[in-house]
Amino acid sequence: MAANETTPVTAGTRRRLDLVGDCAACHGLCCVALPFAASADFAHSKDAGHPCPRLGADSRCGIHANLRGSGYAGCAVFDCFGAGQRISQHTFGGRSWRDDPGTARLMFAVFPVQRQLHELLWYLTQAEELPAARPLRPALNEALAATERLAAAEAETLLGLDVAAHRAEVNTLLLRASELARAGQPAQRRYARGADLVGARLRRADLRGANLRGALLIAADLRQADLGLADLIGADLRDADLRGARLAGALFVTRPQLDAARGDADTTIPDGLARPAHWTGGSRPRPRRGR
Repeated sequence: MAANETTPVTAGTRRRLDLVGDCAACHGLCCVALPFAASADFAHSKDAGHPCPRLGADSRCGIHANLRGSGYAGCAVFDCFGAGQRISQHTFGGRSWRDDPGTARLMFAVFPVQRQLHELLWYLTQAEELPAARPLRPALNEALAATERLAAAEAETLLGLDVAAHRAEVNTLLLRASELARAGQPAQRRYARGADLVGARLRRADLRGANLRGALLIAADLRQADLGLADLIGADLRDADLRGARLAGALFVTRPQLDAARGDADTTIPDGLARPAHWTGGSRPRPRRGR
């Protein structure tokens, strides 16, 4: 992914670009290390540690250009946040899991840990750039540096890391940043963390500043809803209808969330994220980022 030409290339933007999966620099780890079960998201089942039959000898997906049409929507929405190339090129110094069984086992075990660390780096980078979170900037910088040190560690160190404890510590800081950013917003609708909003009718809803952390928004109707400064960390947006919705300014949005949802040219998205290729055209021209 490249930064939008109209987006200033700040230090945070450069850091986010490093946190996007680069398949050309990876050994196809997500296609081997992770398991998946035959479902609407995957055309067949695969055990962890076994290569997907669609993976070529060059470690590239043979159907990458048509994942959805081939029955692999789950692959289309996956993002390692740059963990794959970090492990392939740095943690293991360019060695592939094909080199020897010992390398493969360790690499596959480390991959989920590294992905969690890179996801935290993505969130911390966004939090650091929030103007309202300026009082937390020293703590956010410290958390960023600590997470980066962990991500740069040797494979054995990563394997012994209590990543759940680190996530909990970082999440406390992210929640404080979110509260500062959302302060003063209408938030006319109040939701508990992990709210069940499956199929909810929220068309044209004013959700500015809403806390939607972990919310189940599967197949929710969010057409033309205003999600400015809404906290969407961990929200499940699979098949959510975001046509005409305002996501510009929403907090902690990720590429997999956008890819899992349905949107159009009228949907505004946060800076630093690419518009999914499968989104449809809109009813009228609007800025592609922000408004």
